[in-house]
Amino acid sequence: MTAPTLSRGTSLGYAAGSVGTGTFGVLPGLVLAYYLTDTLGVGPLLASFVVVFPKIIDVVINPMVGARSDRDFGTTGRRTRLMWWGAITIVPLFIATFATPTSLSSGGAALWVLIFFSLTAVAYALFQVPYIALPADLTTDYHGRTKLISDRIVVLALTILVVGAGAPAIRNAFDGGFRGYLAMAVATTALMTLGMAAATHWAGRAGATAVDPTIPPATSRTRDGFEALKHNHHYRILLLVYVMQALATAVMLAGTQYVATYILEDKDALTPLFIALVAPAILIMPLWVRIGGRFGKQRALAAASVLFMLAAASLGAAIVTPGVWIYASVAVAGIGYAGMQTFPLAMLPDVIDEQSAAVGRDQGGALSGLWTASETMGLAIGPGLYLLVLAAAGFRSSTGDEVVVQTDGALTGITVGFALVPAALIAVSLVILSRYRRSEQPA
Repeated sequence: MTAPTLSRGTSLGYAAGSVGTGTFGVLPGLVLAYYLTDTLGVGPLLASFVVVFPKIIDVVINPMVGARSDRDFGTTGRRTRLMWWGAITIVPLFIATFATPTSLSSGGAALWVLIFFSLTAVAYALFQVPYIALPADLTTDYHGRTKLISDRIVVLALTILVVGAGAPAIRNAFDGGFRGYLAMAVATTALMTLGMAAATHWAGRAGATAVDPTIPPATSRTRDGFEALKHNHHYRILLLVYVMQALATAVMLAGTQYVATYILEDKDALTPLFIALVAPAILIMPLWVRIGGRFGKQRALAAASVLFMLAAASLGAAIVTPGVWIYASVAVAGIGYAGMQTFPLAMLPDVIDEQSAAVGRDQGGALSGLWTASETMGLAIGPGLYLLVLAAAGFRSSTGDEVVVQTDGALTGITVGFALVPAALIAVSLVILSRYRRSEQPA
């Protein structure tokens, strides 16, 4: 079968979806834990439950969404119905998450956030699962998929830069408290929904032209993703690597505001830290594409992971010598982060093709459903894990604009969680990646 040729418009349309996924991926991880502990006065242990539990729902919901997406694709040639539902329903739910009534106690505030963030996670799954499945529908070209994903990651990095720097700025412009978080949520939700709608309209329609006639439109089952996890070695290894790396980046992301406030002693340092992380990723992406084409996606992923791991480990020195040098290490981590985001997503469509051919029916939604469920679980556990480190280190929560003086042990915990825990998680992912044995097609 000849690989469909991707138009530039389709590629950019697909990349636009990362405005939505990037906003939702970065913002809760960046500010939700801090919102709970330092604005709502929720203790770190309870806050860790609030940020983790909604994503546990995804383990059940996402495979169901994936199976439904495959059925839609099998009968209509499109995955857009669920994507539209997600893009629309996420608006009021995400805003409500950060609209906690000021009259609530810390326990009541935690319950409010738990309910609305859980519902927001369901709405997001309706978009994200079919969106992640689209590259397998759009093209079967090995290197074309890397280029498609690289365009997406550039937009993702730009989104993270804008949201990571802009959202806290909006929050701070509206007093940094309850009003600030609500204003931030309204502004970022508008951006998020715009990106989701653009991807659904342009890339979602284009996916219909790439239906593989050799795979019959048989009914997809919710358990198909779990069957692939059990029997497909390549899918299992790739998924485990991606989850471990998502967990590592989520832990570091959750710690960024704490490092800015308590290590660099400047809340506003969050913005330059984000610029240091994301700007290099945008500049280095063409080089990662060339490296992937020359040496293969697996080797390129390994190289990116090692770079991120070494940069994260170096940040551990902030325990004894904090300073502006932190920005340089974060920038090196950003270069590695770009590759860690690109190559697993470029490898996933290849594995989807392998599994679809093995079982005789389309598996894009099923495998993407379990993939996104596992990814979001990792992204949710990250802040929870970081909060557990803080709790163990004796971190003390606060309310409003108050900045509590932390003990030396708490300051050490802030740095260990931000630097050494992510480095250790990436090291584990590299051990797992070494077991990936799928034949590649370097140029």
